[in-house]
Amino acid sequence: MARKPLPHTDADQIKDQVFSELQALIEESEKLLSQSVTLVGEEAETLRAQVGQKLRQARQAAGQLRAKAQPMVHATEDYIGGHPWQTVAISAGLGLVVGLLLGRRD
Repeated sequence: MARKPLPHTDADQIKDQVFSELQALIEESEKLLSQSVTLVGEEAETLRAQVGQKLRQARQAAGQLRAKAQPMVHATEDYIGGHPWQTVAISAGLGLVVGLLLGRRD
């Protein structure tokens, strides 16, 4: 029996959270890299430690988001496994629409 799919808003929230955390990581990394130009010795070691900590936090956040997304993946797999012909029909329909749209561009 197929699982009940999660509401679309959960997927949007996860996507927004991933994007905001990646954006924050990028901004923090750029800031740390700009500071590293003039650093040597102990200051450089401190900077490396900070970058390492930020990367560990990013890995941990990615793991948590993967865990949150796992139910959606399982629901999708269950649906595809339980409704193979519907999945084929939907895929063919989407392929037809994309092909028509790309054909009109020429």
